[in-house]
Amino acid sequence: MSGRWQYVPLVLCVALALYAVSFWLVSPSLVRLLVWFVGAAVLHDLVLFPLYSAADRGLVRLPVAVRNHVRVPALGAGLTFLVFLPGIIRQGTESNVAATGLDQEPFLGRWALLTLILFAASAAVYAARVVALIKGRRSLSKID
Repeated sequence: MSGRWQYVPLVLCVALALYAVSFWLVSPSLVRLLVWFVGAAVLHDLVLFPLYSAADRGLVRLPVAVRNHVRVPALGAGLTFLVFLPGIIRQGTESNVAATGLDQEPFLGRWALLTLILFAASAAVYAARVVALIKGRRSLSKID
C-alpha cells in the first residue's frame, strides 16, 4: 500500500474503536472498566515489566539458541496464564458453575501441564537441533 490508501485500515480501526467506546460511555460499569484498565496498566508497568525484564536479563548469560528455547515457552506460559487467570485463581466460581455447570478446579493443573508440555517440546526441539548439528559435523569430518 502506498499513498493515501495506507490510512484506510487505520481509519477503519479507529472508527471501530470509537463505536465500541460509544457503548461504554452509556454503560453504568464505565467507572469499573476505567479503574480496571488503569489498574492493569499500573500493575504491568510497575510490577510485571520489571519482573520479566529482570528474568530476561538473567537469560543473557545463556547462548542465543538456548535463550530462545527458554523465551518461547515462557512467553506461551505467561500469556496463557494471563488469559486464564480468573479460572486459575477461581474468580467468579459461582457465575462459572451457573453458566457452564463446571468447576474451575482443573484450571491450575491444566495450565501447569500445558507449561510443562511447552518447555518439554522446546527442549526436544533444542535436543534435535544439537543432534543434527553433531551428525552434520561427523559427516563433514568423514569427507576430509
